[in-house]
Amino acid sequence: MRLTDGIGAECGLWLLSALLIAVPYLTLAEPFSITPASMVRIGTVDERNQSYTVEMVEVTGGRFWKPYGSKTSGGNSDLYQYRPPIDLTDPRLRMLAAGLAPAYMRVSGTWANATYFPLSDSAPSAPPTGFSGVLSQQQWRAVVDFSLAVGAQIVTSFAVSPGTRDPSGIWSPDQARRFLNYTYSIGGSIAAAEFMNEPNVTVSGNTPTDYDAAAYTRDFDIFRSFLKAEFPQIRVLGPGTADITGFASSLFIQSAPDSIDVLSYHYYGTLPERCSGTSAPDEALSEERLSRTDNVFDFYRSVRDRFAPGKAIWLTETAEAACGGNRWDASFLDTFRYLDQLGRLAKAGVQVVMHNTLAASDYGLLDQQTLAPRPNYWGALLWRKLMGSGVLDSAAPLQAGFHVYAHCQRGTHGGVGVLVINSDSHASRTLMVPSASNRYTLDATDLRDGTVRLNGQSLQLTANDDVPRITGEETPSGSLTFAPLTITFLAFPTAANSACQNP
Repeated sequence: MRLTDGIGAECGLWLLSALLIAVPYLTLAEPFSITPASMVRIGTVDERNQSYTVEMVEVTGGRFWKPYGSKTSGGNSDLYQYRPPIDLTDPRLRMLAAGLAPAYMRVSGTWANATYFPLSDSAPSAPPTGFSGVLSQQQWRAVVDFSLAVGAQIVTSFAVSPGTRDPSGIWSPDQARRFLNYTYSIGGSIAAAEFMNEPNVTVSGNTPTDYDAAAYTRDFDIFRSFLKAEFPQIRVLGPGTADITGFASSLFIQSAPDSIDVLSYHYYGTLPERCSGTSAPDEALSEERLSRTDNVFDFYRSVRDRFAPGKAIWLTETAEAACGGNRWDASFLDTFRYLDQLGRLAKAGVQVVMHNTLAASDYGLLDQQTLAPRPNYWGALLWRKLMGSGVLDSAAPLQAGFHVYAHCQRGTHGGVGVLVINSDSHASRTLMVPSASNRYTLDATDLRDGTVRLNGQSLQLTANDDVPRITGEETPSGSLTFAPLTITFLAFPTAANSACQNP
């Protein structure tokens, strides 16, 4: 089987549109009730369920997806621009990342597939033959220091380009061994690792010519054996593919069922203009668009159930659109997709969801120039504050434009957190609740604006560059109304749900 060539690390999933299925939704005229005290626990996700990525090219510096701007053309021109290495010592960046702790921080991406790691602090000025980039020891120390400072465990992948291979084209773990030995020597650690980034989306220079699934399986076996023998504490993730066309199965067909510790996959709902896609903000809140994440997960779950039954599933790279995102991914409009995806996948049993990226291009949680929080960051902060590892059945009927998810409330024994998303652009919706709650409602004057309000007050950093105090609005029991195009978290700290004694 020939690996699929592609424009970059994130373009493999555009094929999914042909496989989407209709999802039945109810239209209810009468309000329905939720009872947080008696909600049944249906699963448990990783405490670092909500996580993020920092692309390897952000760490090394290089050409990454060019953010849209008033002068950026559409189509597939102006794809990239050079960006200097990210300053991981920046106080604002560290403060905002720490607000999402605990988390996983995935340092990977297409560029990682061909990045050289030197033997000493004296990094070469140009990459050696067989590589296209250089990660200096100083740059990697900064990653390790950052991860320790912000409560983020590192997830990564390794170089697989021709420079890592013997004359017959077989992958050698020498570069990976050097990289990992150095990481542990400076007090760092790696929580989990994929062999390479998106093996189904190869880029010229990343792998040998005619690299196919059989060669990949051979190399993966070498990788797995190397980790299990020398770094058994690192969880093996795989395959880390971005397709639903069958390549994900090839890894397991020739391998033992215990070839991985966690099944990992990547998912983007569409391609943006810069990668010859079509920006369609008017479709962003449709049930068809929001449910795409379910259909792709169903595929990977079937692969897991067939070849690696019982193993956890992680979504290790995702955003609304590939290739740096759509023009409107930095706006409140994408927060509906972001939080709905977290709710859906937690309910389905996905342990970890890693958003791409923390602070790069249009899909970053933070603006890459100013590091100002975007609407998705504020949504992420509320999820981290209120939604714990215990996943509950809200018992709310599935309605078009109105989704209700429930978790045990983070850090509150017996407490319950509920996420209510009204993506309907016209109609208000109601819920009956039996007890008082603390309410946190996000909205915006313009969905495609880069600002968002919490309970009517604009969310922004304080004059001292701190995150403002996030407080809920005390709300009595009874009928609660949710205005069109709003996202609301409800906290029930005194619910005394017996399933949430360890939230």
